[in-house]
Amino acid sequence: MESRHFGSVVGLDPSGAVVLRRGPVDDPVLPRSSAKPFQALACLAAGAPLSGPALAIAAGSHTGLDRHVEVVSRVLADAGLTADALRCVESWPEDEPTRDALIRAGEEPSRIRMNCSGKHAGMLAGCVASGWSVDDYLEPAHPFQELVRAGVEDLAGERSTHTAVDGCGAPLFAMTLTGLARAIRGLAGTPVADAMRAHPEYVAGPGHVNTEVMRLLPGVLAKGGAEGVLVLATAEGHAVAVKVLDGSPRATTAVALVALRDLGFDVSAAAEHLSVPVLGGGREVGRVVPV
Repeated sequence: MESRHFGSVVGLDPSGAVVLRRGPVDDPVLPRSSAKPFQALACLAAGAPLSGPALAIAAGSHTGLDRHVEVVSRVLADAGLTADALRCVESWPEDEPTRDALIRAGEEPSRIRMNCSGKHAGMLAGCVASGWSVDDYLEPAHPFQELVRAGVEDLAGERSTHTAVDGCGAPLFAMTLTGLARAIRGLAGTPVADAMRAHPEYVAGPGHVNTEVMRLLPGVLAKGGAEGVLVLATAEGHAVAVKVLDGSPRATTAVALVALRDLGFDVSAAAEHLSVPVLGGGREVGRVVPV
């Protein structure tokens, strides 16, 4: 035994009842990027004309491919804005070949390549549609962020206990892990969920585990976040939320899929993600497995 990941997991059945719980699932957590689908729903509520890949990328954490940047640029242009309006941090793309190509071309890190730029572009589009200011759209008291808070609390069925700042600079509203599972379950029948299912490659990117789980299990929503957070929801009404205490994403997908399987949902098509291989010398010498 080399490593252990401790954490909490909660699972809801199609009726919304909690039927699986491990750990303190009623303690508040910061959802990090697993909150993006709820923020995208607020974009629609504010009047942002988002659909298809544009809506999926607003709910996602893209990997900075050129096609991702093209969609984000189009969302901004349709709102009469440019990338200068983005307030997310400058970053290299997560996709390594794209990053290497940009470095060879002499490019610098940019806001539009940051994995949250789709969310920020959607927020800005919502602000423009509602006639709200765009320079301060990340302030917690801004009308758009108040709309996000109200929507999250409605979906979670509880009040947020704490407001923090996410890595991209956006406000982040804490909720219990059970509330997070309720929220993703409530989102599963919305246009945001439809866009994520139809365009999983814009929720993350080719080869990313969130995109791959959605591709292998059609109808399932998968959205991870920093510090070991992941949510899954099915079209039938199952929902799972995971928080790994050490902040590592290594265990999250395997734990969430095993929990979904324990809820009675068939995850066999994604069996390759029920554990994580450990490589030594380029070959598998161990595995990380949920217990």
